[in-house]
Amino acid sequence: MEDKITRRAFLKSAAAGAVAAGALSCGRAAAGSSGEGPGEMETRVNHVSGDKVSLLGYGCMRWPMIKDASGKDVIDQEKVNGMVDYAMAHGINYYDTSPAYLQGQSERAAGIALSRYPRESYYIATKLSNFGNPSPEASIKMYRDSFGELRTEYFDYYLLHAIGGGGREAFERRYVNNGIMEFLYAEKAAGRIRNLGFSFHGNKDSFDYFMSLHDNGTYHWDFCQIEMNYVDWTHADGKRNVNADYLYAELVKRNIPIVVMEPLLGGRLANVPANIATRLKTLEPDRSAAWWAFRFVGSWPGVLCILSGMTSMDPLKENVETFGHFKPMDDKELALMEEMAVLMKEYPMVNCTSCKYCMPCPYGIDIPGIFHHYNRSVTDGTFVTDSSTENYRKLRRAFLLGYDRAVPPERQADHCISCGTCLSHCPQSIPIPGELARINRYVEKLKQGKI
Repeated sequence: MEDKITRRAFLKSAAAGAVAAGALSCGRAAAGSSGEGPGEMETRVNHVSGDKVSLLGYGCMRWPMIKDASGKDVIDQEKVNGMVDYAMAHGINYYDTSPAYLQGQSERAAGIALSRYPRESYYIATKLSNFGNPSPEASIKMYRDSFGELRTEYFDYYLLHAIGGGGREAFERRYVNNGIMEFLYAEKAAGRIRNLGFSFHGNKDSFDYFMSLHDNGTYHWDFCQIEMNYVDWTHADGKRNVNADYLYAELVKRNIPIVVMEPLLGGRLANVPANIATRLKTLEPDRSAAWWAFRFVGSWPGVLCILSGMTSMDPLKENVETFGHFKPMDDKELALMEEMAVLMKEYPMVNCTSCKYCMPCPYGIDIPGIFHHYNRSVTDGTFVTDSSTENYRKLRRAFLLGYDRAVPPERQADHCISCGTCLSHCPQSIPIPGELARINRYVEKLKQGKI
């Protein structure tokens, strides 16, 4: 089988009433794509377990936050409950979390919100996020604590969290040498794990190694979570990430169901540069950039579920509408997405998905906040590289004022001492100190009027 699975081949197999090898059966609930209010949620059937899963899954890495009485950032449980109520009412039944999300608060919030519903009405996915301490005692405690936080007696989908970073050596240290793989398979045999898989961040050699473990029977992967979007489909950097078309093809070849993370590339594909937004609006005036990005990912039949970290009700409602009137892309639209990917790669953005694994910084730097402001300035047009640019003074002022508003001065990039504490935590393998230094140089040049 070739690495790339063409859209044409998929359409041919669908027309014949069959699903290509390794693909998941799809449920098309709403024939129209008018987008006039929520339709019936698009679903796909996991051919391994028989689970009927909503194509849109809720990523619990970006729950809304508020300040408590002491000034600490805590999850706004009332808002979480309201969003979960809306999601459940509109067919979203897959919820993905981790002990590492939101500095350890995500699982508990998900457990509180979901436990108000019958357990069989939703699927829980969580992870063994034993980055800091992979000892058997600490790993098993993390695993067992998740049951209490999520108020459940079993996990529908359990993941080895972010394997690939650090290659084979890191995988063996976190899961093999400490006996955790044997422990997890015993838990699966006991029924406390229904599907065991992994989320992947790494290079091609690492991914091929994990596939070889499946092929030779060392381990069996029930599913896999990968980063997939129209930019990373064929334009991943090749060093820290692998082209998603390759990952997809290898998983489909082995009949391994696919869960997708970062379909919007950390929100960047929901807020695209003006020239890309204009092109998309010309074709579909009433549709958002996110609508195009979600449709691209959902057009591939091997995808079981697409995760979206919806922080507020507005994107939740919009996404429910997208997947309630889901319309796969045709060949022409897929070709358009490739054109948009090429354009996106021309912008000097940081490949940050705002996962916040790098936080807290020991020196108080708001790493994701800095990257978010910088990336947004690139897409909204306040980023300037030449003092002869039209409206230079206005754009310069907008960037600098916006930076101070978005990130308190004491938490800005100039306070980074390059200690490197953040590096091992970043699933994208971003050279964080170097990127902070680059942004700080840009800021200083703007302040001095040297750009």
